[in-house]
Amino acid sequence: MELFSMLWTSVIYLIGAGVGLLILFSIFLYLTTKPYPIVKRHKEEETFFDPITKTKIKLPNINEASTLNLSVIVPAYNEEERLPPMLDETLEFLENRIKEHSTYKYEIIVVSDGSKDKTVQVAQNYAEKYGSEKLRCLELVENRGKGGAVRLGVQNARGASILFADADGASKFEDLVKLESALKDIIKCDPITEPNLVSAKVGLAIGSRAHLEKESLATRSLFRNILMYGFHFLVWLFTVKGIKDTQCGFKLFTRKAADICFQSLHVNRWAFDVELLYIAQKLNIPIVEIPVRWTEIEGSKVTPIISWIQMGCDLGLIWLKYRIGAWKIKSDKID
Repeated sequence: MELFSMLWTSVIYLIGAGVGLLILFSIFLYLTTKPYPIVKRHKEEETFFDPITKTKIKLPNINEASTLNLSVIVPAYNEEERLPPMLDETLEFLENRIKEHSTYKYEIIVVSDGSKDKTVQVAQNYAEKYGSEKLRCLELVENRGKGGAVRLGVQNARGASILFADADGASKFEDLVKLESALKDIIKCDPITEPNLVSAKVGLAIGSRAHLEKESLATRSLFRNILMYGFHFLVWLFTVKGIKDTQCGFKLFTRKAADICFQSLHVNRWAFDVELLYIAQKLNIPIVEIPVRWTEIEGSKVTPIISWIQMGCDLGLIWLKYRIGAWKIKSDKID
């Protein structure tokens, strides 16, 4: 009985100590954290190089009126090998769409996230072939992380709809049709024929690989499956409810929704998708999750253990910082 009493006292002490440390940590975070993100941007990152005119041109701003149907943001860090097949597939699809809809206009913004290889050169070769109205490269001076790269690309987008797509081409680009159809159901206007109306609406259509999970379970190791389920649980516990796959790199925003969500985004690395969806849910922005085709491509920058631990820590910090008011969302809820 005495041993049990000692054990119980120790447990109570440890819980109290843990709560005390959490309170002190929360106070420290609140006092040292900026409520809104401060986006660092170098002077060189305000322009893009036009390989045809051999001049640097000032990038537009998302606060300006849209002039295109679609902007495709492609974050790329050392992607000289995986980027060409992705761009080939994307450009073929979009060029064919122009043949079907003569007024349709698009742009692809490749955001080189401080790449050390020939990623910029690869993108510029495509810009020279298709013209900078259709493809331009935003070269970041230093690595920001995937979320930071996507954010800076979005800030310079001209599209009424804004899609960010991974440079590895793991998602089939033609599945954009599925996302557009789902977005159309939400906002009640057509991204292809009514871009001006789409631009002012708010809505997200996100690709999902959840339907492929059973197949993935059979090919992954037990340890990786445990990590995957642990990450899904933390997402559900701390941040986003009702979405099965937060990490698929194939998400379509209306221009207004992208502006609202990205201006409050704090996380620059792998967990940025989760914070984006968290912000959207907090603001009552409609989100629809659509199954898309997906193929694992070699060369992933995600290190299974290190990246997932980092994402787990980010999830906890997202929850805690918003909970204590250290982080705030700029916009009001959507009625």
